Amino acid sequence: MPKIKTHKATVKRFKRTATNKLTQRKSGQDHFNARETGNTTRQKRLDITTHKTLTKTIKALTPYN
Repeated sequence: MPKIKTHKATVKRFKRTATNKLTQRKSGQDHFNARETGNTTRQKRLDITTHKTLTKTIKALTPYN
C-alpha cells in the first residue's frame, strides 16, 4: 500500500499540540492593522485552537505530522 502524501500548505498553517489538539494563527494580521484598537491587535498575537469541524479534515491531510 502506498504512502499518503502530506498536504504541505496545511502543515505550514496548523500545528499539533502535545495533547493532539490543533492550533492555528489568528487570521487578519497582514495589513490594515493601524486602524484597529490596541485590544484587537493584542488578541491577534495569540494562537487559537482549530474548530472541531475542521480537525478531521486536517488530520486526513497531514497523516504524519
